[in-house]
Amino acid sequence: MIRNKWLWAALFAVPAVELFGFIYVSSLLGAPKTLLIMLATSVIGLLMMRFEGKKVLQDSKTHMQEGRVPGRTMLDGLCIFFGGLLLILPGFVTDLIGFTLVFPLTRPLYRVFLLKWIEKKMKNGTFTFYRR
Repeated sequence: MIRNKWLWAALFAVPAVELFGFIYVSSLLGAPKTLLIMLATSVIGLLMMRFEGKKVLQDSKTHMQEGRVPGRTMLDGLCIFFGGLLLILPGFVTDLIGFTLVFPLTRPLYRVFLLKWIEKKMKNGTFTFYRR
C-alpha cells in the first residue's frame, strides 16, 4: 500500500517539476532553444546508452566465458537501462538523473544503493531469484 502512495506521488510530482523546469529555462532562453536543448540531450543520452550498453554486454560475455558471475556488470546494465528510460522522457531533471545513471563515472554511486536494496530484499524474503 505504501508503494502505491509513492507511485501516485511520483506520477504527479515528476511532471510538475519537469514543467517548472521547462518554463524556467524557456523564460531564460526562449521556447525554441529550450526544445532544441531537450531534443539534443535526449539524442546524446540515447547514443551514450547504446555505447555503454554494448560495452556492458561485452563485459558480461567475457565474464561468463571466463566462468565468473557478471554481478557488477549486470547492475551496470540495470543502471544503463533505467537511465535510458529516463533519457527518453522529456525534461531536464529526468535527463540529469538519466545521464548520471548512464555515465560510467557516476554509475557506481547508484550501484551502491542498488546493492543495498537487493540485500535488504533478500534478507526479508521479498526478493526471489531462481537457479537452473
